[in-house]
Amino acid sequence: MLPGKMNPKQMARMMKQLGIKVREIEDVERVVIQTSTREYIFDEVEVTMMDAQGYKTYQIVGTPRIVERKQGIPKEDIELVMNQTGKTEEEAKKALEETDGDIAEAILRLTGE
Repeated sequence: MLPGKMNPKQMARMMKQLGIKVREIEDVERVVIQTSTREYIFDEVEVTMMDAQGYKTYQIVGTPRIVERKQGIPKEDIELVMNQTGKTEEEAKKALEETDGDIAEAILRLTGE
């Protein structure tokens, strides 16, 4: 939305005077935004980059598919539980899953303490 009755050419001239460069990024195939719990996947997307005094801002226009991410148990946690308890990888992983990833609780369960 443009302020007042300014046409796009006037807006482009004003932005140029302010040192703001805007350009569309061509041939974008996909944009993925990952969070700890989800992925926002834009398959059909338009991406515009604005460069204002060395700061780049990207604008994404499109409709994302939202994919829930599976939370896995980190390999390092499994190995730590295995080393502390002498149990197999499967036993350590199962204990961590049952304790929602709580390493101390998993060790206690496997050692019977």
